Amino acid sequence: QVQLVESGGGSAQPGGSLKLSCAASGFRLGYYAIGWFRQAPGKDREALSCISSSEGSTIYAPSTKGRFAIWRDGTKNTLYLQMNSLNFEDPAVYYCATSLASKCTTDSSKYNYWGQGTQVTVSS
Repeated sequence: QVQLVESGGGSAQPGGSLKLSCAASGFRLGYYAIGWFRQAPGKDREALSCISSSEGSTIYAPSTKGRFAIWRDGTKNTLYLQMNSLNFEDPAVYYCATSLASKCTTDSSKYNYWGQGTQVTVSS
């Protein structure tokens, strides 16, 4: 049974950092692509970053480039998202998701398995 559990959300000041984790079970992270998404109130779900299977190539949304970093730890079967230089555009519920495919896609409709999400807020 595929399960994804996010953690690490919370509140940060503008310019601050947060590190999100996504613990996966029921499959091996390195075998499939997995990504991070977010959804703010009243907005569409936004694809942020994805890491593909095996070769581990990564993609990032323009809104995250230079600020966010995605990586996985195969020994812990956990995906991470380091978020730096947070700003007032970043508050949202953050989700990890996988389509159990090998390649990344930014199309959220292709992802079958989602975590419950973790809330990120930015306040001064």
